Amino acid sequence: MDSDTAAVTAVRLDRPEPGIARLTFCRPERMNAADIGFIAEAKQALAEVDADLDIRALVLTGEGRAFCAGLDLTGYGDDDLVEAQGTVPRAMARQKEIADLVARIRGLRVPVIAAVNGATAGVGLSMLCASDIRYAVPGANFTVGYIRAGFSACDMGLSWLLPRIVGAGRAQELMLTGRRFTPAEAQQFGLLADVVEPGALMDRALETARQIMLNAPISVEFTKEGLWKSLEIPSFEAAVEFENRQQIYTAMTEDRSEATESFLAKRAPQYRRR
Repeated sequence: MDSDTAAVTAVRLDRPEPGIARLTFCRPERMNAADIGFIAEAKQALAEVDADLDIRALVLTGEGRAFCAGLDLTGYGDDDLVEAQGTVPRAMARQKEIADLVARIRGLRVPVIAAVNGATAGVGLSMLCASDIRYAVPGANFTVGYIRAGFSACDMGLSWLLPRIVGAGRAQELMLTGRRFTPAEAQQFGLLADVVEPGALMDRALETARQIMLNAPISVEFTKEGLWKSLEIPSFEAAVEFENRQQIYTAMTEDRSEATESFLAKRAPQYRRR
């Protein structure tokens, strides 16, 4: 990935600082609504981030007045595929390819920091929930979206993600009503780490990325994986066994020794991801 903007249309991938990537949704005229090009380009950008071991954190944000307002209601842009594959088979394939974007955000090697600059609905809300740390401006708003459009609210992984972040009771209320909720509510529910003024949103996201980068790369990657995996582990004992293996692996890395030595010497660590 170049240090400058990547040549894409629906999303933009750049590196605002060494070690930090930023993926910006770039359809402000459509409130960054997702269509087939958006989904494909976003997944390609995530693959580039995952493959670049120099990248230590990813910031997600949007251009204009929206983070991502859901799917593009003027059309997904796959009419030719509907014609070729048939309505129902193509609808299922479309469903899977959109949901796969959410899964890739959740499974990304590095932590994902969502900097929510505006309206967030549908797949935008699922992408937010799949991120690891979430900030938003006071003027943002959040909506499940699917149920108000006549579909099930259980879509794009939301029925798994949202209850684990805000609790089952609150997720039931938000998903069954489909009501719009505010950043202040989202922070109260535990969905947002903080609400940040617009002019400071990106600075806050980048500062969080810098804080993450103070820690050894493999330690961060293992911690992210462990936090998500523990949501699926059925018992305390099994979670501890998983943690034990993480601890022994990281203890044997060169970066673990560097972390201790740099702390004692009161200098910045020089991690090598080894």
